[in-house]
Amino acid sequence: MSNFLAQVRSSHPDYFAKPVPPFGVNKPRLLIVGLAPGMHGANRTGRPFTGDFAGILLYDTLHRYGFASRPSSEHAADGLELIACRITNAVKCLPPENKPDTSEIKICNKYLSDELKELDESTSVLALGLIAHKAVLMALGLKQGNYAFGHAAEHHLPNGLTLFDSYHCSRYNTQTKRLTPAMFHAVFERIREKIESEKP
Repeated sequence: MSNFLAQVRSSHPDYFAKPVPPFGVNKPRLLIVGLAPGMHGANRTGRPFTGDFAGILLYDTLHRYGFASRPSSEHAADGLELIACRITNAVKCLPPENKPDTSEIKICNKYLSDELKELDESTSVLALGLIAHKAVLMALGLKQGNYAFGHAAEHHLPNGLTLFDSYHCSRYNTQTKRLTPAMFHAVFERIREKIESEKP
């Protein structure tokens, strides 16, 4: 992986091309777990889901449901702030061919595990796609078979966290209508309802 990133830095010297850190507040009510930095997205900008197609629907939806200060994320210094929300990835570095393999997911899983341990027990976690869903369960030491992935699925985990699932907001999924804005909004509607119901 380090050799691959070195090649990327050589061919794109203005790119971030390092492990992309999480973005958002330290004690979120919602943690979003994506897959990995995109070549010309987070790998370029240094901020998750920034600079590529996948971030368009995500940030617009975050703004719509009160989790972001603006509806688009253009670059890491654009002034965008997340509200009660944090975004991270199952894999921290750009994987070759934009496709992380099992070993990369396992290597990065300890970082995700540490992030999950810092959450309050009532936090909602949104997994974008099956790989992110599996990475969350792996990080928590839970059996995959007990928590089946499905769009709009909701899983109440033993440690108090609630895991929500959504299809990934990738270009492929949105352009083929596997994931529509209405489908994505419905998941966030449920998350917002849960968070509002927990307010004292």
